[in-house]
Amino acid sequence: MQNKNYTPQGHYVAPLEETPVAAIDKLDESQKARSTWADAWDAMRRRPTFWISAVLILLIVVVAVFPALFTSVSPDKNCLLANSNGGSEAGHPLGFTRQGCDVYARLIFGTQASVTVGLLATLLVTLVGIVIGALAGYYGGILDTLVSRLGDIFFAIPTVLGAIVLMSVLPNRTPITVALVLSIFAWPQIARIMRGAVLSAKNSDYVMASIALGVSRFKILVRHVVPNAIAPVIVIATVSLGTFIVAESTLSFLGIGLPPSVMSWGNDIGQARTSIRTSPQTLLYPAAALSITVLSFLMLGDVVRDALDPKARARR
Repeated sequence: MQNKNYTPQGHYVAPLEETPVAAIDKLDESQKARSTWADAWDAMRRRPTFWISAVLILLIVVVAVFPALFTSVSPDKNCLLANSNGGSEAGHPLGFTRQGCDVYARLIFGTQASVTVGLLATLLVTLVGIVIGALAGYYGGILDTLVSRLGDIFFAIPTVLGAIVLMSVLPNRTPITVALVLSIFAWPQIARIMRGAVLSAKNSDYVMASIALGVSRFKILVRHVVPNAIAPVIVIATVSLGTFIVAESTLSFLGIGLPPSVMSWGNDIGQARTSIRTSPQTLLYPAAALSITVLSFLMLGDVVRDALDPKARARR
């Protein structure tokens, strides 16, 4: 016999005497609204671009963390001038550099420095931008004015140009140093995006309800406002990671980034300038690795942006 509280299609209908809360509890789980992140994941996993970029990024990270798994040749200890600018041969598929070092080995071990700088710079910029932007947008007043004016000052300085000036006077140049320098000039973008998202979120109904319940402003900011305003920051951070890898390569190419003793794609590209006509492989392979890495992060950023876009979610 059909239960009177259910329609012929199986949908639950609350009786008049039942409270709204009890009725909601009895709704089928599939009828409940899914979270933003669940919707985003559902959208991303349907895109071939997401899986291609994710596999490439995973491979790049594994190479950076475990380079010895991909080559047994030392990138700097088995260099022979007799092999200078030599072509590919058994055990050395990509040929040799001008110093007679294996191009493939340097390509593999150079991944670590380039990816480390990109990850550290992105992490620092994202953390600083989230904290400063959230505080400025939520509390407003003098703090918001100071942060906005300070951000305007740093926005007027191109990131690479500012890094060139600062790196040229630093005696010790390591991946951490390069990441810190890049983050000094790149944080305003994340801070502005976070500030705008917080300004939109802080007037939402759930924030007003929390205020009415007596929850402290800081707890509201941490528990409700920031989690609901962080989506655009994640998109920008994903794209920025590839940008920071390019910035490190640019600085190393100019000779003011990582020192020549540190293997990186930028250093290899810079050292290959003098032999590009006789041995183009010494330039093409590290440049190709850099391009594929940056393209992977840009592709992932585009997919994440589309998945977290409210207008796109509404269309779905």
